[in-house]
Amino acid sequence: MLLYVDIFCVIYSHIFVLLGHYMKIPVLNIHQFHESSKLNEVYVNSFSHHMELNRKLIDTPHSHDFFLCVLFFEGRGVHEIDFKTYDIQPGSIFFLKPGQTHFWDFEAPPEGYIFFHSQSFYELNFLGHGLALFPFYCSLLNPPIVTVTPEVLDSVGKKFKEAYSEYSGNSMLRKMKLLNLINGIYIELTRCYTSRTDLDKPLSSRYADILQRLEVLIEKHFREEKLPKFYADRLYITTKHLNRVVKTTLNKTTSELIAERVVLEAKRMMVHSPGNLADVAYALDFSDYAYFSKFFKDKTGSTPTAFQKTYL
Repeated sequence: MLLYVDIFCVIYSHIFVLLGHYMKIPVLNIHQFHESSKLNEVYVNSFSHHMELNRKLIDTPHSHDFFLCVLFFEGRGVHEIDFKTYDIQPGSIFFLKPGQTHFWDFEAPPEGYIFFHSQSFYELNFLGHGLALFPFYCSLLNPPIVTVTPEVLDSVGKKFKEAYSEYSGNSMLRKMKLLNLINGIYIELTRCYTSRTDLDKPLSSRYADILQRLEVLIEKHFREEKLPKFYADRLYITTKHLNRVVKTTLNKTTSELIAERVVLEAKRMMVHSPGNLADVAYALDFSDYAYFSKFFKDKTGSTPTAFQKTYL
């Protein structure tokens, strides 16, 4: 279900503290990618040059503390994002939010453009709206990919190229120009994203607001709070109404939504910080490993041990 709201509520700093505490997966900072004399809080490059410069950083699964957008003109392979696999092909454009785990596996040499930036780089300069204006950033429930036609690829590709040229140069007011180019790219890609026939139209503003605030609460509390009533109480609505909102918008129950987030975190921990599975159960506030194992198998069809072995 496509969420389309104006207020960016997700508290990403909370994610990174927990990632660092529980997981060994690298959380990459934007400053690790900077070349000398470039702007702070933003990075733009051709994809092939980006890979060449940063292969040691990005060859293994990792996450970021920034927002990322990458466009492919050439290349084929797969892009795994939070244990979901997406095809890479000419015309693929991916969007990643802070905290998402991903890695690339290319079958043919890729080419395109990539840019990423901090939340403040964008939102301190566009005070009228936040990044949640764009559907690919407003919710983890929205797909992180759009595949565009050759005509759109040519059009938006020119904007990426111009952004790369602006970033690489030293012209006056280049930060302002770069901000406007990135904003223009986001607007054009939002139009492509929302025109896809397999995405539903925007929700009613009331349901969208409830669902957005629910996502924030789940992100903050899913480890220790796994019952819908906790979230309904903090949204000042009944559990029945919360279930109605989630069922209407996502065709899921609130319990399923919470469980999905718990399972995703468990998978991240089991794959990217392999070790004692009992520690994973403890970190996710299960009373014992047996209870966690039963929960995980009920939700995924696989035991934690079997799942971990498929990735190690």
